[in-house]
Amino acid sequence: MTETVVLRARGLTKHYGQVVALDDCDFDLRADEILAVIGDNGAGKSTLIKALTGAVVPDSGTISLKGEQVHFRSALDARRVGIETVYQELGVAPALDITQNLYLGREQRRKGLLGTVFRKLDKPAMRHGSARQMADLGIRIQSIRQKVETLSGGQRQAVAVARVAAWATSVVIMDEPTAALGVRETNQVLGLIERVRENGLPVVLISHNMPNVFQVADRIHIHRLGRRIALVDPRNTTMEEAVAVMTGAKSPESLHLEGGTA
Repeated sequence: MTETVVLRARGLTKHYGQVVALDDCDFDLRADEILAVIGDNGAGKSTLIKALTGAVVPDSGTISLKGEQVHFRSALDARRVGIETVYQELGVAPALDITQNLYLGREQRRKGLLGTVFRKLDKPAMRHGSARQMADLGIRIQSIRQKVETLSGGQRQAVAVARVAAWATSVVIMDEPTAALGVRETNQVLGLIERVRENGLPVVLISHNMPNVFQVADRIHIHRLGRRIALVDPRNTTMEEAVAVMTGAKSPESLHLEGGTA
């Protein structure tokens, strides 16, 4: 695994009145890894991810993408540089078909006057692109013209993942992608996450599901009280040890750390 860091944050701080959501927080995502972010409710994970995706502007600290410092003022800013996010709420449009969901907000228009003047959509090109994207990720569906509302929970999640993987050029972030899924569908989504990484995109996985984390993560960022308190390799750390540090029952120094505490 390469040591190249794609997305890095240093000293991120964010206050909401007297509440400290981020407290001098650091973050590092390597170029070819699945990095899991774990932490108790209220630890500041959501604020960290929102800062990295432009949904929240930190009070202080820096964020760098591929070695260049970036300043996100909105989620659109992050999307412009290739950071795409699958939120826990999915954000798919059930009444639209798979192709319409993959190209939602990014519809392709026909070339020439049909596209520029009459604003006709290039539906064949979008269907072809959708089919190719689903095939690249190994997602099996009956037809790309299926309405998303006819799909299972795992298939809907797959459509959401396929959409971000189609447009991301730098980083894919997934917030609780297996929430409310059964065992079979969970394994399908975890396999999909691994294929996204294999296709060249680093993945940030936010999850409360420790077995899922230890199944797919290359490294684990442990978040507590608004900051990264440990960065560990799951091959050298047990699930029980990671949870103990996450909850404060053990000190970070008791673990085999990757890069030390923050």
